[in-house]
Amino acid sequence: MSPISILPADRVFVLTGAGISAESGLPTFRASDGLWAGHRIEDVCTPEALDRNPWLVWKFYSERRESCRAAQPNPAHIALAELEQRLGDRFLLCTQNVDDLHERAGSARLIHMHGELSRSRCEAGCGRPPVEDHAVYRSLDEVGRCACGARLRPHIVFFGEMPLEMNRIEREIARSTVMIVVGTSGSVYPAANFVHWARQAGARRIYIGPEAPLNAAAFTQIVEGNAGEVLPGLFQAE
Repeated sequence: MSPISILPADRVFVLTGAGISAESGLPTFRASDGLWAGHRIEDVCTPEALDRNPWLVWKFYSERRESCRAAQPNPAHIALAELEQRLGDRFLLCTQNVDDLHERAGSARLIHMHGELSRSRCEAGCGRPPVEDHAVYRSLDEVGRCACGARLRPHIVFFGEMPLEMNRIEREIARSTVMIVVGTSGSVYPAANFVHWARQAGARRIYIGPEAPLNAAAFTQIVEGNAGEVLPGLFQAE
């Protein structure tokens, strides 16, 4: 298809979801059988799960860290990093993914709204900032402690918790003129609402993925196909 133009006055907000990481071999958040990497979401991704069985939660995320290390950024990650290089501070990428594939592809203007695998934070919520943590733990005793003495927990937004940096995300969408959404089903909120916020701001709204999302009617353009095949060369920045 013909390249999509991004004009000198445009501000671009990009949202990526599990589909872009799936093309690098990482499992999507919720598969057709309702499981994430073989586990019930309720057992590994809720505050109640952490209280009930902290080792199962830590074991799960340690395994995710191992999977992430083995994965590599794909052409879609690289294409978005290259678009950022061309647009500079007129570009912001918000990802629902907790892996670091965007960073490894070269993205820098980046928000992880659901947290990051490579960080941990205080389980007691003492307010200290997250710490870098790449460890693959083999027992709960190995898990580090916060400076306050409480055990660390994965820096992941569990179900029932508020996504990160929502005020900044709302501000950036409100002043965007182009929204690009890649590889997300349109079923997880509040991210599924972002396209509606962009519509209210008058932005062009472009979706890229192998099939139309549930909120397809809110987009001005749907580009069907694997992101790694479609994104490279799709946008022409003037």
